[in-house]
Amino acid sequence: MRAPSPLKPEVSPMTDSNPVQLPHKFDRSSDLPNRPSEFGQRSSDFPRIPSDFNPALPADTFRFPPDRNPYHVYLARLAPGSRPTMAEALERIARIASGGRLGAEGFPWHGLRYQHVQAVRTALTDTVSGRTGKPLSPASVNKALAALRGVLREAWRLGLMSAEDLARAADVEPVRGSRPLRGRALGAHEVAALFHCCMRDSTAAGPRDAVVLALGLAAGLRRAEIAGLDLGDVDLGREVVRVHGKGNKVREVPIKGGTLEAIRAWLACRGAEPGPLVCPVGKGGRVELRRLAPQAVLRVCEKRGRVAGIPGFVAHDLRRTYISTLLDQGVDLSLASDLAGHTSPSTTKRYDRRGERARHAAAAALVVPYIWTAARGAE
Repeated sequence: MRAPSPLKPEVSPMTDSNPVQLPHKFDRSSDLPNRPSEFGQRSSDFPRIPSDFNPALPADTFRFPPDRNPYHVYLARLAPGSRPTMAEALERIARIASGGRLGAEGFPWHGLRYQHVQAVRTALTDTVSGRTGKPLSPASVNKALAALRGVLREAWRLGLMSAEDLARAADVEPVRGSRPLRGRALGAHEVAALFHCCMRDSTAAGPRDAVVLALGLAAGLRRAEIAGLDLGDVDLGREVVRVHGKGNKVREVPIKGGTLEAIRAWLACRGAEPGPLVCPVGKGGRVELRRLAPQAVLRVCEKRGRVAGIPGFVAHDLRRTYISTLLDQGVDLSLASDLAGHTSPSTTKRYDRRGERARHAAAAALVVPYIWTAARGAE
């Protein structure tokens, strides 16, 4: 790997002669550590790393314009749905590496060397998740390390570090181990409860939410994919929906039965005007013809799950149910992967929750002949 010729960091802001603009949506480094997240809790909770940890270059000396900053350049090449998670991971790493002094935007990524990355890896394994209150899983740590490697590669491409320094810094072993799979596949009674909640809702939100649930359950769409659908992406005649997925990949997914009925019921409220398929519903049931945010799709699912009385239900369980059902019905893993929009069938396999049902069935077959009665327990 041949390194580009080294270039000195910029010390002045961008000028009109250098007008490239990169996304700034996730640059609020001071905000990220102050909310509970997968990658840690609060700014006071940053793990400690060896006291001799110091990037090779003085952090306060360098100020990069966005198109010369490895952090910005790395985030700019990611899919929009991946940027928040990776930005949060990099923020965590920057705070760890600088002892809490610097955020990801101002951190000198090009100064990191192998010993620094190894120290960060160790610190991440000791980090407590703000969501679960437990140490980060190996998958979460490896995701953060993948983001770090990505930024280091951009630093090399920008001529800020040599190929040898990049190769050494990135040569850190992934964290080994596994955790029980998160989420589950829904049972038939739980699916029925979700849609009964929607059918009992006499406002436009009822059919709208039924469409959201159906597209997740019977088409396997991600939240961002549901939010990104336009009316023109739905072909009721051919019974397919055109999905714009991760990596700028477009796929067609069949939709049948109740999903079609839910869409027709929603369109009777929404109207046939071009624009986003699912839209906000205001007070009084008034439909606002603008796009529903992915986070709003999440809230729709959470609300219906609470009303339906389904404990622990999360929106992604719809997609897990979709993939598990396909595999349960004997659909080839490769075809299931295509329908789900996965690049690799190994990713699809991680969504399979049939093993969970099999384990419970096996446990139920082992009979323990013990009966407890309240009267006997009171003696």
